[in-house]
Amino acid sequence: MKQLIYLDNAATTKTRPEVVEAMLPYFTEYYGNPSSVYDFSTESKKAVNHARETIAQSLGAKTNEIYFTAGGSEADNWALVATAEAYENKGKHIITTKIEHHAVLHTCQYLEKRGYEVTYLDVDENGVVKLDELKRAIRPDTILISVMFANNEIGTIEPIKEIGAIAREHGILFHTDAVQAFAHVPIHVDEYNIDMLSSSGHKLNGPKGIGFLYIRTGVKIRSFIHGGAQERKRRAGTENVPGIVGYGRAVELAMANMEERAAQETGLRDYLMKRVMDEVPFTRINGSRTSRLPNNVNFAFQFIEGESLLIKLDMAGICGSSGSACTSGSLDPSHVLLAIGLPHEIAHGSLRLTLSEENTKEEIDYVVEQIKEIVEYLRGMSPLYEDYMKHNGNKEK
Repeated sequence: MKQLIYLDNAATTKTRPEVVEAMLPYFTEYYGNPSSVYDFSTESKKAVNHARETIAQSLGAKTNEIYFTAGGSEADNWALVATAEAYENKGKHIITTKIEHHAVLHTCQYLEKRGYEVTYLDVDENGVVKLDELKRAIRPDTILISVMFANNEIGTIEPIKEIGAIAREHGILFHTDAVQAFAHVPIHVDEYNIDMLSSSGHKLNGPKGIGFLYIRTGVKIRSFIHGGAQERKRRAGTENVPGIVGYGRAVELAMANMEERAAQETGLRDYLMKRVMDEVPFTRINGSRTSRLPNNVNFAFQFIEGESLLIKLDMAGICGSSGSACTSGSLDPSHVLLAIGLPHEIAHGSLRLTLSEENTKEEIDYVVEQIKEIVEYLRGMSPLYEDYMKHNGNKEK
């Protein structure tokens, strides 16, 4: 197998061996249904409860406020749709942003077709929500504010504490999609006035197909999946015990070394950004330089197509992305990059690289050399680049 340098950890992460080891007994040894009453199911029930406690503690939440789902998209859908239905007598207005994950944006569009009104907030050039605009958007019939904790494409961390305070002051529920942020940066639901929070296991070296929705005690939210009485009658379906166990173990491991891991990833991230910005002309960094996820880098290279860059990086053994994995194959530029003000032709030349604690400086050096070589090659075939250089010389745009 050719050399593999994996830099797409925002799309998914490698499941850690310790997580797989924790899961295995619940496939073949303790395979009882945790909702059953006989003694054999006790081990499964204990394991689910332990994982729930672990996750709750990591957020400063109560154990009975954690509800397991099949992933982040389900949790987002549940938070928005069920809240809208439960509070429609109070109002039918929701506030979100233009840079949310499509699990939120498409759910909002679904709700608009059902008679709800949605305000999509602009963000600044770094992707940060403008708090004054948020305050102006609030109406007497606003029932929910949903703002992601950190953006999955450009890595910008939003002012969640301030947004939560505004929502609480106005008596409005506050949901945050924390799929990219949970267990990567500190989150405390009480400190940030968060009423609902979505997460997904495979973003932090856990298994795919498992997530959770934190629902603060007292929030009147209806079931989203109907059927049995699992998850305290709020989310039907036999519990994914191996997945839940794996998620709990992944959270234990992530929380134990979060600070050390973040420092290591930040160091590599900053080194990567500096080298590329110093050595590749006509390049910009997308997202905040300071309020940013530790492992996220997003570049925009002028005069090239991001898709061509990705293909050539893949040929060199490097896994990256041009944006969200959920929109791969789309010919449209990223909605996030357009929202921060990039023109289409520059947004098309984006590259997202997301690191892990396993990446090394030597790998980053190799990646930078490949980026330099590939970008130079692709620009050499670009009539736009040729025309620009003819009229402007080496002056950077």
